Amino acid sequence: MSPRNGVRLRVLLVEDNPGDVDLVEEALRGLPCEVSVARDGVVALEVLRGAQASGARAPELILLDLNLPRVDGREVLAAVKGDPALQHIPVVVLSSSRAERDLLDTYRMHANCFVTKPVDLERFLSSVAAVVRFWLEVASLPTASHVW
Repeated sequence: MSPRNGVRLRVLLVEDNPGDVDLVEEALRGLPCEVSVARDGVVALEVLRGAQASGARAPELILLDLNLPRVDGREVLAAVKGDPALQHIPVVVLSSSRAERDLLDTYRMHANCFVTKPVDLERFLSSVAAVVRFWLEVASLPTASHVW
């Protein structure tokens, strides 16, 4: 049994590409996850701050694309990691970028992981599933009662 004792992992997917949203949802099918989607950085920050303000159960993992409309992923990452009430949430950057600068910059901003989106369908699905399985089965995450 998962160390989470039947509790589903709340994942916030911040992704503007509908095809990538479908692929991530496909990769996570069958895993004990609840996936919410924010199509841009503004919506992502509204979701996070709304949960914080209402005391609702916040996402426990953020899958974040870098190139987003309105507020880009770098700004979302900086906001999450700069907010003491949100900075505990692991942020996995899922990007098509292969630029060393993007990799270094996001780690300097305290991203927990950087995954370059594979172009091969099977590798994409298995990479996303492996990342989420790590947070489900290996890593220990704080419970909401310890955070807000």
